[in-house]
Amino acid sequence: MAMNLAMTIIPMAIVPVAIDIDTLAVVACVALTAAVLIFVFMIQPDRGDSAPHRSQLDQLMERRDIIYDNLRDLKFEYRTGKFAEEDYEQMKQTLEAEAALVLAEIERVTESPGTLPRSDAAVRGRAVPAGPRAGN
Repeated sequence: MAMNLAMTIIPMAIVPVAIDIDTLAVVACVALTAAVLIFVFMIQPDRGDSAPHRSQLDQLMERRDIIYDNLRDLKFEYRTGKFAEEDYEQMKQTLEAEAALVLAEIERVTESPGTLPRSDAAVRGRAVPAGPRAGN
């Protein structure tokens, strides 16, 4: 008789727990649905979210700095003998032409023919020369 009592108590105890789990699942689904609807329809996006992270001027200045670095590296590699003079001149002319296009675009965007400082000079710990460099 003790065995029979234990078997009847266990199923009775499980049934209310199963109902509570189902109820809890339904409540969680309703709460999640309500939260999603509130988020989608009630919260307005911040204006900073739709703005581009970098302006066109920032992109152009970064491109200009990369071209200048490439020219400097090209000159170094030519001096170490990695390139023939013809190859060096061809690559140098290509980079200079690209730099001229980027500088013209910077002038168009800023609407001023002034020069803009290099952004990476402080990071690298070098001063930007004020005038033309000797040996160029």
